[in-house]
Amino acid sequence: MSSSRRQQAQADAGLDFQKEDRQREQTLAQEQERQEQKQAKRDKLMQTTSYRMMEATAKYMDQYFLDPIIGFFVPGIGDVLNSALGLPFIYFALVYVRSIPLALAVTVNVLVDALLGAIPFYIGDIVDIFNKAYKKNLRLIVGYINDDKDIINEVNGKAVWFCVLIVILCLLIYWVVGLVIDMWDWMASLF
Repeated sequence: MSSSRRQQAQADAGLDFQKEDRQREQTLAQEQERQEQKQAKRDKLMQTTSYRMMEATAKYMDQYFLDPIIGFFVPGIGDVLNSALGLPFIYFALVYVRSIPLALAVTVNVLVDALLGAIPFYIGDIVDIFNKAYKKNLRLIVGYINDDKDIINEVNGKAVWFCVLIVILCLLIYWVVGLVIDMWDWMASLF
């Protein structure tokens, strides 16, 4: 009897511990279900063809230095090809991750890689050895998939600057390509 009076007094005072325990358990169960859904989504994203292609691209282009090698042996066309290999990263960021700031960050990395690769006299190819754009992009995408708060905050915080950088990089690429074409014309006129 004393326990029922105590429970009644607690209920009257707004201290219904059983109700709070049920709510806490329900909240914990919902959080567990949410975490399981996020993990299933991560697993599904990492099993897509696009993701596997991005992993392979990052591995071969940056780890095995195919990016600078292609640019060295096929100047101009190799740099365009290398830039085109960045398109799956942009596609994945837009379609699968559905993040415009992430797509902007990935685009900036692709354009920086294109700009460095376009520097004439093989200087760009040497610099390209140290600029691992594909690995950077894969790290950003994996950070987003795994809900890495540091990466998400960094990318979201710089989204406006990425827009400005994209315009600047496009102008710089246009200027460098123009210089390279002028140099080729000048060298051709010498012979």
